[in-house]
Amino acid sequence: MKKIVLAYSGGLDTSCAITWLKDKGWDVIAFMADVGQGEDFEKIKKRALKTGAKKVFVINMQKEFVTDYIFPAIKAGAIYENKYLLATALSRPLIAKHQVKVAHKEGAKAIAHGCTGKGNDQVRFEVTTQLLDPKLEIVAPVRIWEFKTRNQEIDYAKKKKIPIDVTKKSPYSIDINLYGRSIECGVLEDPWKEPPEEIYLMTKNPLKVPNKPTYVTLEFKKGIPVKVNGKSYGPIKLLKKLNTLGGANGVGRVDMIENRLVGIKSREIYENPAGTIIYTAHKELESLVLDRETLHYKQAISQKYAELTYYGLWETPLKKQLDAQIDKTQEKVTGTIRLKLFKGNCVVVGRKSKYSLYKEELATYGEKDKFDQKLAEGFIRLWSMPFQGE
Repeated sequence: MKKIVLAYSGGLDTSCAITWLKDKGWDVIAFMADVGQGEDFEKIKKRALKTGAKKVFVINMQKEFVTDYIFPAIKAGAIYENKYLLATALSRPLIAKHQVKVAHKEGAKAIAHGCTGKGNDQVRFEVTTQLLDPKLEIVAPVRIWEFKTRNQEIDYAKKKKIPIDVTKKSPYSIDINLYGRSIECGVLEDPWKEPPEEIYLMTKNPLKVPNKPTYVTLEFKKGIPVKVNGKSYGPIKLLKKLNTLGGANGVGRVDMIENRLVGIKSREIYENPAGTIIYTAHKELESLVLDRETLHYKQAISQKYAELTYYGLWETPLKKQLDAQIDKTQEKVTGTIRLKLFKGNCVVVGRKSKYSLYKEELATYGEKDKFDQKLAEGFIRLWSMPFQGE
């Protein structure tokens, strides 16, 4: 039998996929990626084996996720459509990369996933796989199998004695990792409806958080956050710390109509307290230390970087070229930003850096002013000259 490596979550789709692939003649190897979703992996592993998987791999890639995917995106300032901090999108090329590695290790000829034909994740998994090893066959059961509804999948699971809890179904589709959380479906499919409070997990209701603001200082070194309130943290603990601080103050909620790669618009809800704090601080620090032309030009790079990430093009030459360019811009993005977290808002209230380009003697209107205002007249004449008529 040919071997296939299935990206397995333990849910209904991928559990049915193990049996379905076996029935199609595949020897199934289940692969689980630990990106901080907080699952009981031992329990899920046993479920996969009981369902019929020959082997199960569980790989902890949390640190790699932060250092090699989240931090580069932060340095790039990558935000898709000015709202989405890409928490889910960033995890997909990482998962796909390790899935390919497992396939190579096991001598598998194919990989499989449980993504639907409507979403972005199918593109991210498959494009990454094709870029890393175009010889691997890709099987997407949900796109081709005979089940049209969830109830049909449940009937199949019962018939095949697949061990899975199907007694209650949340109306929402949720993805979570150590960086953030995404929620869709259910009542959220009506763009006029306000999101019910029950959907949120990482953030408290801004109406019910403390009436006293929380102040946070965030220190960066070459574009990477390294200290919170003066204390050094490793990559994973830093994100967890900021998620706790931000979530307790209702910071990090996003409600957006998003343009999916496949061509449809979808309503997405995101929670990303840590990302909101880091991006807000990082952008402000760049404003302090980058010259005007670099700062303005980087805005276009940021948008392109976000699109490449969202579109599943993480392993492409252009994305790697942008990384090199972005790293150059981050050489002096070192300093400390002070933020105020209050009832869902994250506001910068202080900034400092040894590389600051802000000069009080030029900006002030007080006695320390050294700006020669008489020079402005000639500057304005030269500036307007190309646009003046005869």
